[in-house]
Amino acid sequence: MKLFITQGSPYARKVRVVLAEKHIECELVTVASLAAPDSPVSEFNPLGKVPTLVLDDGTSYYDSAVIVDYLDNKVPVSRLIPQDNINRASVRRWEALADGVCDATVAVVMEKRRPPEKQDETVIERQLLKITRGLKCLSDDMREGKWAAGDRFTLADIAVGCVLGYIDLRMPEINWREQYPNLAALYEKLMQRPSFRDTAPPAS
Repeated sequence: MKLFITQGSPYARKVRVVLAEKHIECELVTVASLAAPDSPVSEFNPLGKVPTLVLDDGTSYYDSAVIVDYLDNKVPVSRLIPQDNINRASVRRWEALADGVCDATVAVVMEKRRPPEKQDETVIERQLLKITRGLKCLSDDMREGKWAAGDRFTLADIAVGCVLGYIDLRMPEINWREQYPNLAALYEKLMQRPSFRDTAPPAS
């Protein structure tokens, strides 16, 4: 298997953490620029996005939620996504919310990369509101729990950890640790795991 990634992608990091937690061997292919005409990702993913997983037979899977579901079922031990319907839905809801906050953060980052005179403050404000509401919901739902969804480590924790790490990387001015100490405690605990330490994005 090959996994196409970019170093800073929180979605690719989510898949990499799952690979590490499940002890699945996979070749990582780091792509320098997805916008380059010769980007290898487009050969396997018509959307030209990462992460993209390519199996040995050439089958490709894309969108991080699809990939992690495939990987969790490929090695059906130490499951990260519960099998019973209610708990599975709960974990996937956490993942959807965390990915949504990630989407909003990416949107702000991309808008702020435009020349100042072309930036749309309405777009930025709308996405910032999604981030604010999303983080509050994550914190409120977790309450005083040890883990995000239930009493054990799951994909919910991985998704939350990846979005918090991405916000630290791209928008450190969002002081989420002070506002949400329960999320800060969760992130500190996650960063003690080799899967999170080894996939931390470069500070640059």
